[in-house]
Amino acid sequence: MVRRAAFAALVMSVVIVVTGGAVRLTASGLGCTTWPRCTDESLTPTAEMGFHGVIEFTNRMLTYVLSAAVGWAILAARCHRPWRRGLTKLGWAQFWLVMSNAVLGGITVLTGLNPYTVALHMIAAMALVWVALLMWERSKEGDGPAKLSVARPIHQLSYVLVAVIGLLVAAGTLVTGAGHHPGTPKDNKIVPRIPIDYDRLAQFHADFAFISVGLTIALIFVFTAIKAPQPAKARTRELLAVLLLQGVLGFIQYFTDAPELMVGLHMLGASLTWIAALRIPLALRTREAEDAPEQLPAQAPQAATV
Repeated sequence: MVRRAAFAALVMSVVIVVTGGAVRLTASGLGCTTWPRCTDESLTPTAEMGFHGVIEFTNRMLTYVLSAAVGWAILAARCHRPWRRGLTKLGWAQFWLVMSNAVLGGITVLTGLNPYTVALHMIAAMALVWVALLMWERSKEGDGPAKLSVARPIHQLSYVLVAVIGLLVAAGTLVTGAGHHPGTPKDNKIVPRIPIDYDRLAQFHADFAFISVGLTIALIFVFTAIKAPQPAKARTRELLAVLLLQGVLGFIQYFTDAPELMVGLHMLGASLTWIAALRIPLALRTREAEDAPEQLPAQAPQAATV
């Protein structure tokens, strides 16, 4: 039950990233003109707001679906026997990330889709994906102390790769902030953009992609040389495949003037790349079940005194 609930929360955390991208790519970022209501007078979009209002409001409503999935994960961990205290904490961490990101999304609307708040909104969503993935992975393990399956420097190298992938994703948000899809119709010139040349930011993003691919290939050779656990080897190969696919999508996107469908697929790929990277260090340690507390031997009944 805990594993299914944690997986549902993970899936919804990825869905909310993709639907948030759809809001921007359909130019519906200001479909609801304020927050937390859709307009000053109405909680829901009005007929005059048309397609864009429906898209933005639907994305807001999906936050409740995400919250329900996180709530299920918290209850499943809390009701498990024995109680999974660590999993419950991870569930609550997801809840507060959802709430804070909802507020950040509101600030994004109230600031007229400021590109820096849009970038923070995406990064916060990726933080939610991180915690949701950690809860799902931990649900398949015991609650004992973590024991490394490789030498500590190798484990630390896997976290270096995670950090580089994180920088790759963050660089992608900057490209978005200077790019072709501000989140409003193209005739709307009010939305600010990051005042850095788009081509330079795209090259900066591509540089991190090349570094990520190089580190991943290096880690594949290292894992082969030290005979690392098979799951770690498999996950590293999966990350390389996702990175290469992302690279192809990125180049097509750049040379075709960033069509909406390609950008949407690239955002989905960013979530999957992040997940693939995070799973590697988790495959380099094991957690057994906690030892049950020792029970005191039953005392023999004392003889009655005369």
